[in-house]
Amino acid sequence: MLTGGGDCPGLNAVIRAIVRKGVPEYDYDFVGFRDGWRGPLEGLTMTLDIPAVRGILPRGGTILGSSRTNPFSVDGGVERIRRTLKNLGVHALVVIGGEDTLGVATKLHELGVHVVGVPKTIDNDLSGTDYTFGFDTAVGIATEAIDRLHTTAESHHRVLIVEVMGRHAGWIALHSGLAGGANVILIPEIPFDIDKVCAWVESRFRTQYAPIIVVAEGAAPKDSTMELATAEKDAFGHVRLGGIGESIAREIEQRTGKEARTTVLGHVQRGGTPSARDRWLATRFGLHAIDAVRDEAWGQMVALRGTNIVRVPLSEATDTLKTVDPALYAEAEVFFG
Repeated sequence: MLTGGGDCPGLNAVIRAIVRKGVPEYDYDFVGFRDGWRGPLEGLTMTLDIPAVRGILPRGGTILGSSRTNPFSVDGGVERIRRTLKNLGVHALVVIGGEDTLGVATKLHELGVHVVGVPKTIDNDLSGTDYTFGFDTAVGIATEAIDRLHTTAESHHRVLIVEVMGRHAGWIALHSGLAGGANVILIPEIPFDIDKVCAWVESRFRTQYAPIIVVAEGAAPKDSTMELATAEKDAFGHVRLGGIGESIAREIEQRTGKEARTTVLGHVQRGGTPSARDRWLATRFGLHAIDAVRDEAWGQMVALRGTNIVRVPLSEATDTLKTVDPALYAEAEVFFG
């Protein structure tokens, strides 16, 4: 098995569950590929047995390591992976990852590799599953940060902007902003009007309270593009985002005369111990993933539907992103200003 893309609370719980069920019930042997797709490309492995997964349930990150390596952008990458799997006697590959990692898994399945997928992303933007593990932890961390920033905002009579993760989907911003009592929430799905944002800020100050604005990193103003921290791209062609919070702070200060400060939560949202819900969901995903291997359900991904774990085609998870419904955003707008 391998873990790819950004690290995420709950990855170790998946690994543990797969091994803890696969070894005693199905008599399977496991090998872990290190650092995402770089593992099978370069033959980087570690043994995964029951002693190796003891104590990892509450640990954040992934004991296998991760990377954003894309084997389809490497000369001969697919053949190198095939050769590694054959040399190690690997019958099936369990891939734990998000859109990009599972996108590679989907292509490999189409080329005949036995693959089962497990959805992972703190952004909760994978289609095919109601929720992904890691999301609950990220929302909890962001909500706690917003709670703490309220008192500072009110003590200093300043605008505080909290920038959270969310490249194309504003699920973290929407959930944490609503739970934390934010006065404005800005998400990538709906371009914002900076004049309206400033009006909400001034309205909040007139009630003797200081505003909190929660903005997803991929949010953008109308008739403009996303703020970019750098033009550098990763192996999957994604530009690194960041800076929208600071841009909004400057605009607010210039337009309203109110002091504004930005807090970028960044990788804090990814780190640390997973929440109880994420441990529960990740464990269930792992248990059902190894069942899918037993059933030779190649090209399938385990997914949460209601309270049930089901199987869906990998292509269903990677064809389109799951974004925030405008109706859900409209519910939050009641509290703006």
